[in-house]
Amino acid sequence: QVRLVESGGGLVEAGASLRLSCVASGETVTRSIMAWFRQAPGKERAFVAGITGSGNTDYADSVRDRFTISRDNSKNTAWLQMDSLKPEDTAVYYCGFANYAGRMVYSVGKYDYWGQGTQVTVSS
Repeated sequence: QVRLVESGGGLVEAGASLRLSCVASGETVTRSIMAWFRQAPGKERAFVAGITGSGNTDYADSVRDRFTISRDNSKNTAWLQMDSLKPEDTAVYYCGFANYAGRMVYSVGKYDYWGQGTQVTVSS
């Protein structure tokens, strides 16, 4: 069993930055995939960024070059640095954990555990 707790969301103006944190507890997470998804009102939850146990990363095209995902396995923590935020980034952001030591996975169903979500609102 893994518990994920996100923090760092908030209300910011367009162009600002935010840093989301996800702390995992429970099973060893070193070899897992940790990722950030987001869900806007009326839309499905979608992949934003992910990092494998070996440190490989990938991003959705809409956030590439603006967002950076990182992790510290010694702290069981992953972060999402979000720069140059846009109104269309407004969503609830969820941390996901896939108990899988392999290549990046992108679908919601591949993730075994989720955090409670943190709201990010970007005003124009």
